[in-house]
Amino acid sequence: MNKRLLILSVMICATLLSGCLSRSPEEKQASETPYPDQLETVQKAVERYQEQAGGLLPIKTRDMETDQYIKYPIDFSKIVPDFTEKIPGNAFENGGIFQYVLTDVEENPTVKLVDLRIAEKLRDINLRTFINGNLPFLDSVGENVYEVDYKKMGFKEPLTVASPYSDTHLPIVVAGDGNFYVDYSIDLNKILMEKKTEVEPGTDIRYLLFEDSAVLPAYSLPYTVNEDNEPVFMKK
Repeated sequence: MNKRLLILSVMICATLLSGCLSRSPEEKQASETPYPDQLETVQKAVERYQEQAGGLLPIKTRDMETDQYIKYPIDFSKIVPDFTEKIPGNAFENGGIFQYVLTDVEENPTVKLVDLRIAEKLRDINLRTFINGNLPFLDSVGENVYEVDYKKMGFKEPLTVASPYSDTHLPIVVAGDGNFYVDYSIDLNKILMEKKTEVEPGTDIRYLLFEDSAVLPAYSLPYTVNEDNEPVFMKK
């Protein structure tokens, strides 16, 4: 992902997410829950828009280098109120924590979600990096992928993000290009073991994370499997 675009997006997210602090507990819960009926409503609105727009999709324009999972955000101004009554309460544009996006835009445009709390955590690390001026590389965990040296950055302990798929707290890694990413290896390994899924080496296996989930593994690197069917970072 273009680093400048990443920093800009996560800073915008932080501004909007701060508005959640003034909400009541009930409103806060509603803004953080991926309700299936809301996704279905938006999905139908997208489909009706596409039918009437000659195949065009109600999405915002993003740079071609943008992370594939945040590349096609839904432009609610194109579907509200003509195709759906209102923006979902858990949507980024309405003070919620989710960015509504489209996947598989060529074959089967499907509404999914991106958890922006992850973007907020990456923002914290990016800002600290700019302040310190050093890239915090530690041991290699994959080709051109490294553990983060939090002490060098001034953090008292490693930062993690809450997984959208389990009760696990996931580590953050840094790539050779200086960008930070969520490491979904724990969740992927659990899925591979529990489902006994056999994957062809060289295939990006992140789709396993959202086959049964509305949330996409945004801000991550591609993974494949090794000869033991264990998740590993994909070589470029």
